Amino acid sequence: MVVAGIDIGAITTKVVLMNEQKIESYVVIKSRVGINQNARECFEQVLQNSGYQRKEVTSIVATGYGRINVPFAHKCITEITCHAKGAYWLNPAVRTIIDIGGQDSKVISISESGQVIDFMMNDKCAAGTGRFLEVMAQALEVALEDLGDLSLQSKKKVHISSMCTVFAESEVISLIADGYRKEDIIRGLHEAITNRIYSMVVRLPITDVIALTGGVAKNRGIILSFKKKIKKKLYLPPEPQIVGAIGAALLAHDLAK
Repeated sequence: MVVAGIDIGAITTKVVLMNEQKIESYVVIKSRVGINQNARECFEQVLQNSGYQRKEVTSIVATGYGRINVPFAHKCITEITCHAKGAYWLNPAVRTIIDIGGQDSKVISISESGQVIDFMMNDKCAAGTGRFLEVMAQALEVALEDLGDLSLQSKKKVHISSMCTVFAESEVISLIADGYRKEDIIRGLHEAITNRIYSMVVRLPITDVIALTGGVAKNRGIILSFKKKIKKKLYLPPEPQIVGAIGAALLAHDLAK
């Protein structure tokens, strides 16, 4: 049975195509204003990559903030449920999920059977999200994808006091003017994000194993910062950006049975 999961995020759109719960292909593209067209293009691309025809796809589930704007999906399901499903499928030992997306961050606690027990979500501001790092990278005049490696070159701890994106950007510019190294500032930003999200983590039962998902989970500086802060077993999926889309595809399979 061929099924698809579509995750419409603020920064990227992800589509995963599965056959009998095996990943056949996936695509990650930049999200654009036209969500419906964006989702269709991403879906067509994954079909082209996999060699399947549209008529062979039995069931499609959409998730993410733009999920209601995917008219060809058979059902919309929240990203909390989809991330839990995807992370548990990838590693059944996972009991906590930390997802850092483009416009929100969330912590999800799941049971031994993979069911959602509770969750915390920051979707009111950009603090602790990919957007926050994007703005800081611009202020530092470095590429977003270079932040992780640069922070690993830090030699001195720099404290970032503000997590408001606007105020933090001003703080970063002031630190640059005061002669602080970019590597040390970036490390400070990563630790500030970690502390912000950790404040949500401790409000839920923290149990091994913890999965780190979302595009920010590709940042090696963030990974190191979380390892130092949480001191629990951390699971990093092979492609942390598509965990929600995997969960959506698995739920599409369940719906079609």
